[in-house]
Amino acid sequence: MRSGLPYVPAVVRGISTRSSSDPACGTSSPAPKDAARIGTGRPSAPLRAASSVERTNGPPRTCRGCRTHSQGNGFDWPTPQSLPACRAELARRQHESTPCTRTTLPSPTSSSASLRDRLSNRPALNHPGEGDKLGQVLAGLIGPEGNDPAEVLRLWTEHLAPATITVDSPRFLSFVPAAPTQAAALFDALVSCSSIQGVSWLLASGPIAAENQVLRLLADLAGMPAAAGGCFVSGGSAGNLSALVTARDTARRRRGLGRYDRVRFAVSDQAHSSIGNALRIIGVEPFTVPTVDHRLTGPALRAALLADADPCDVIGVAATAGTTNAGIIDDLSGIATVARESGLWLHVDGAYGGAGLLAPSVRDRYRGIEHADSLVIDPHKWLFAPFDCAALLYRDPRLARAAHTQDASYLDALHTDDDTQGNPSDYAHHLSRRARGLPLWFSLAVHGTRAYSEAMEKALTLARTTAALIRNTPHLELIREPELSAVLFRRIGWTAEDYAEWSARLLAGQKAFVAPTGWEGATVARFAFLHPETTPEIVEEIVGTMV
Repeated sequence: MRSGLPYVPAVVRGISTRSSSDPACGTSSPAPKDAARIGTGRPSAPLRAASSVERTNGPPRTCRGCRTHSQGNGFDWPTPQSLPACRAELARRQHESTPCTRTTLPSPTSSSASLRDRLSNRPALNHPGEGDKLGQVLAGLIGPEGNDPAEVLRLWTEHLAPATITVDSPRFLSFVPAAPTQAAALFDALVSCSSIQGVSWLLASGPIAAENQVLRLLADLAGMPAAAGGCFVSGGSAGNLSALVTARDTARRRRGLGRYDRVRFAVSDQAHSSIGNALRIIGVEPFTVPTVDHRLTGPALRAALLADADPCDVIGVAATAGTTNAGIIDDLSGIATVARESGLWLHVDGAYGGAGLLAPSVRDRYRGIEHADSLVIDPHKWLFAPFDCAALLYRDPRLARAAHTQDASYLDALHTDDDTQGNPSDYAHHLSRRARGLPLWFSLAVHGTRAYSEAMEKALTLARTTAALIRNTPHLELIREPELSAVLFRRIGWTAEDYAEWSARLLAGQKAFVAPTGWEGATVARFAFLHPETTPEIVEEIVGTMV
């Protein structure tokens, strides 16, 4: 697929160019307009992989959590017997002649139509649910006896799924959105069906080798050395926590510090909340460095250290490659210089912005990231992977193993002296883990990195276009030029209540989900662009509601 990623909330979008008009399927829906464009290249590979989940030496396996049919909805095929139906539905959408039968979806027509809507990349934004009403729906559902799968699915489709704001909608512009590719979503279904215990090389050498290939790609993009490595964890919070534990233990060992000796970590007031939370959990005090225009710089770090009465207990610094609120990239090169001079561990939180290493238009802004001792990037944000997936990289993985390897007699079989057989459990605070890096690996292998770069540049271009629109709109004020894909602006004259009411109206009318944020003590508006199918027309429609 050379024309870009098939961005997807839709797992099968563009795979089939014929109408799904089989009356057994319940409804008739035409193929997407751009199906031919999206389907160019190798359209069938993801489907073949995702549908090949039945063992030959035993009964079919239950496809639990199968996101093949409802990425982001948590749909579950309830019985082993339903897996062939899952495969049949995928095959039907893969240009295969097998007709859709009534057993394809164990649900009424309305559920089937809702499912196909999800697969056809038409996800509604939906609304938050009301606790008491949801409680009534769920009352008595789980008990000693089971229920008809069709009835459980009906409850899901009619009551529970609509109580989920859809983060992979092109109109979801809050926090940091998601937009997993169809290849990643389909392979995530296969991973879920495969019961992979990704804790060790012994149990999952093939999956771990594939994950390591992606980690190597990210390390190379960052300019880290050939020995760099790590693992995939659930998210930026888990990655930051694990990296800071490694930094703390390494500093204690190198400096001869005791377990209860005071240690501090330099952070800015713009650091992600998970950094402060991790420091609190591991008993390390924050050493807050004032920022210049919300950006941590090398000179500011040096000045703070010189001004401190006892800077010797500062063991590291956490820089940010793309702040969540404004997408600001810290002065990574300057910070790295000070870190080397002072013997500090350099951690870079690139959970949101680190993926920008793949975008040529902003690549130069990451100068200095190659000096990181640890780095976190969340593929479930800007690398179009399903939740949950974060890459944790170390300059020297041996330091992470020293901090995180768990020793017990029942784990002895997992440990070897072979550095080529590293265990993901040795690089973070976890033990049991799913092989969450595999969907990203499959999607990258299918589409190539160029498609990813093109998709990311779309979001960056839209951010710049939106900034120009705001500058040219009299009643709006652009707060700062966007560095990445987050745009902060204000509606002149509005109060916090006005922003809240505006946001609620947008969601109620299903125009968009745009949550207000805070900036320098005031409530402002914020767009977070990530989905490649968020268009300037959508943005203009939203801005038009602020008159």
